[in-house]
Amino acid sequence: MRIGLYPGTFDPVTLGHTDIIRRACTLVDRLVIGVAINRDKGPLFSLDERVAMIEAETAPIAAACGCEIVVHPFENLLIDAANDVGAQMIIRGLRAVADFEYEYQMVGMNRMLDKSVETVFLMAEARHQAIASKLVKEIARLGGDVSSFVPPGVEDALKLRLGL
Repeated sequence: MRIGLYPGTFDPVTLGHTDIIRRACTLVDRLVIGVAINRDKGPLFSLDERVAMIEAETAPIAAACGCEIVVHPFENLLIDAANDVGAQMIIRGLRAVADFEYEYQMVGMNRMLDKSVETVFLMAEARHQAIASKLVKEIARLGGDVSSFVPPGVEDALKLRLGL
């Protein structure tokens, strides 16, 4: 069974994330969405809320593509999380050239820690390349329309959380 791990904080999950998830499902039999517990980032949504949003948004994707999608919170090293779930590959989304430098360094470090886990990069579709969770939260906080950046359920959750 081909197992891939797609890690991130997903605070909140965006259409860019779901695009990568949909396309990653064509590469693996089981896609594990690794929700990083990163206390330093001060997430807007709790871990349980992020997990629930991802589960809700990925259920139709899993049904449509026949790929098993599992949501797995983690707080350890990415390479250890990959080993914990039996992943042979880590899937990373790239939006722009700026993402590549950081990702390149991370691949090198992960390869030094465990050569058996490959990293696969997927470029976001052009219409999703500018979407970043941080920017989505800022736009939402300032009362802007985020409907073209996040799924409807996530938009509702943002409005509720921000009292809009």
